[in-house]
Amino acid sequence: MSDWIWAALALLLVAEGLGPLLHPKGWREVFERMLTLSDGQLRFVGLCSVLVGLLLGALVWLH
Repeated sequence: MSDWIWAALALLLVAEGLGPLLHPKGWREVFERMLTLSDGQLRFVGLCSVLVGLLLGALVWLH
């Protein structure tokens, strides 16, 4: 893998770790709420996450 993929993975892990580190109770509540969502709702959340990530990546890449 190229260096930028490793850097992106490292940044992802840092971002994912901030929630439980800074606010563990709220993080747990979010995941408890996600357990109640239907498959379609979870897919929509995943799609929105992917689209926002692609948009941010494109903005960084084109800047």
